[in-house]
Amino acid sequence: MSLALGLWGITREGTMWRDESVTYQVSHRSLSETAALLQHADAVHGLYYLFMHGLFAVWEGGLVTMRLPSVLATALTAGLVAVTALRLTARPVAGLLSGLAFAVTPEVQMYAQEGRSYAMVCALVAVATYLFVTLMQSTSKARWFCYALAVLTASLLHEFAALTLLAHGITLYRSRPPARIRRHFAVSATGVLIGLLPLAVLSMSQSGQVSWIGGPEPREWFEIAGVALAASACAAYLSRPGRHADVTGPAFPLAIVPTATLLLAAVHEPMYVDRYVLYTNIGWALLVGTTVACLTDDARKTALLQNRKVRILCAVGVVAAFVTAMLPVTLQMRTPDSRKDDVTAISKEVERLSEAGDAVLFAPARRREWMLSYPHQFKGLTDVALKDGPSTSGTLQGVELPPGDIRERLAHADGIIVLSDPEGQPLDSNAGEAVKREVLERDFAECQRVELKGGQVTLYARSACPPVLPDAMPDLGNTPSPAATD
Repeated sequence: MSLALGLWGITREGTMWRDESVTYQVSHRSLSETAALLQHADAVHGLYYLFMHGLFAVWEGGLVTMRLPSVLATALTAGLVAVTALRLTARPVAGLLSGLAFAVTPEVQMYAQEGRSYAMVCALVAVATYLFVTLMQSTSKARWFCYALAVLTASLLHEFAALTLLAHGITLYRSRPPARIRRHFAVSATGVLIGLLPLAVLSMSQSGQVSWIGGPEPREWFEIAGVALAASACAAYLSRPGRHADVTGPAFPLAIVPTATLLLAAVHEPMYVDRYVLYTNIGWALLVGTTVACLTDDARKTALLQNRKVRILCAVGVVAAFVTAMLPVTLQMRTPDSRKDDVTAISKEVERLSEAGDAVLFAPARRREWMLSYPHQFKGLTDVALKDGPSTSGTLQGVELPPGDIRERLAHADGIIVLSDPEGQPLDSNAGEAVKREVLERDFAECQRVELKGGQVTLYARSACPPVLPDAMPDLGNTPSPAATD
């Protein structure tokens, strides 16, 4: 089921958003260019970029190539969740329901179709969790090595996967296993931390990249609290005599501890983003699936459900109600509106306006990422603020000219297409961005502004505005494929 959900609408109407655009264009750089980039930015995603570089070298399948690893990783994770639940409960129905609970979780469905590393991290954490469960009574050095390797690889794909060790460590502490098991875990955890240390040191020097992270919004706080309360309720229920307390041991810390740790870290610096700890859904699914299995057993003991036909009708009704409730979310996840912006729509709008402009300006400069995967749509436009391109400068969005040079180059432009954040977003205060705003307001007239998902495209003219162009029309059946950058 997870595989089917992942493949359904995998191209998302032929669109991508800015994080995926970064994946696409960095994966198409040469290895030397990628190495130069990782020295200055995005080191935390370096292993993933190298993996995708190799995959694109084998199969240049555009959006499908970019997202298929996440689809397959999510399907693997769902299977591992099911197998882990089966191992802990010896009940196939608990395994089946736990795997399904993971597969249909909205957050999981979202990142199952994301050209980023989070689903792959999830799969590796699921491997590590299954191995951890089997190793609670084992001294096999080979298996403990595989456990450490799974956690280390997950952490090299994204550092916060190392919080899996904290969750598993709490499970180990509470279960009081033999001393030799504790020693094996300590050695494995130490090996992971030593292996992760170089990346951690390098990524700390690039911490300015995540300065945009703030505290969770009110909606997110409600979601976090809701998940925590539901997980606590399931854990309390499963801890009763005759239930499956063995599931609570590894599942509850995995569902709660990584998120709680990142929220507590906000005392020093905000670090929590839901996708960074996507793997907590493994613990959540184990708790929910096993709880539903136990509740089903309890329900079957009631007089009303002794009749087989009544049980079937009730089961059909519950499934129908669940599908009805989930369908709007499931459908929305497969549209461009499910992401923060729509790079494809923005690039097509630039192409539509390009005849009326001779230059393009990114304000702020980091929005140059909207161009990098669709250079054809910007053909013929001069990037007036750009000094060195992303590939040659070893950066994500390139290096811009000093403010004075930007002012001079804008003075020679007649028509400018400006790509900017949506209205209401805070304005960058650096000198280069201030010069862009100053010159546009003083020397140019706004001719046409189009607001799109996550951004806006505005046409400015120094003198008379050109005839108003017709509004952009969606062309979902002829959406251009992403193209590699220079």
